[in-house]
Amino acid sequence: MIRVLLADDQVLVRAGFRVLLETEDGFDVVGEAGDGEQAVAGAIEHKPDIVVMDVRMPGVDGLEATRRITANPDLARTKVLVLTTFDVDEYVYEALRSGASGFLLKDTEPVELLRALRVVASGEALLAPTVTRRLIQEFVGRPENRRIDTSAVREITDREREVLGLVAGGMSNDEIAAHLVISTATARTHVSRIMTKIGARDRAQLVVLAYESGLVTPRHSA
Repeated sequence: MIRVLLADDQVLVRAGFRVLLETEDGFDVVGEAGDGEQAVAGAIEHKPDIVVMDVRMPGVDGLEATRRITANPDLARTKVLVLTTFDVDEYVYEALRSGASGFLLKDTEPVELLRALRVVASGEALLAPTVTRRLIQEFVGRPENRRIDTSAVREITDREREVLGLVAGGMSNDEIAAHLVISTATARTHVSRIMTKIGARDRAQLVVLAYESGLVTPRHSA
């Protein structure tokens, strides 16, 4: 059962999401929030698997609420899926930088939202098709955006750098294993060790940090 908290300032939007999830097997809506402050409080109270987070809300917005949730050690298992009407690159990048595990637009088909929730709950990263390498190149490539400890970069082995490039290219652990002719378990171990070294919460943040550190560039992940 995937436990979900809905955070959106529009009551009808939350009601629609609730109906969708409650009529689908495997989901349990544990709470709702009308702003970022309520979303953080609800996450602390219910400890959901996923918070479906709107970006623009009154008071504390979704990006700040995401930062607070992902920075709380008591919510280490809680993922954030950002869902917004705004197809703006800055929102996508800041959402991922803030610790979000996925990003989708509100015009996404219901079946895709359900799939996204399952993907994020499984620990994978989820990006909307509108998130392109242009976003990475434009925002992560700026020197002022690099916020990673250089000592962590030096600890990455050549093999781990190779695996990181494949992760940044969108490959799953199974695909990485096939590409490198190793077992899926070994691929998973490499990814886990890289996440620990860089300090990434999940694969989505791992990709952001990989580009920010310069370990991976857009042309290497083609």
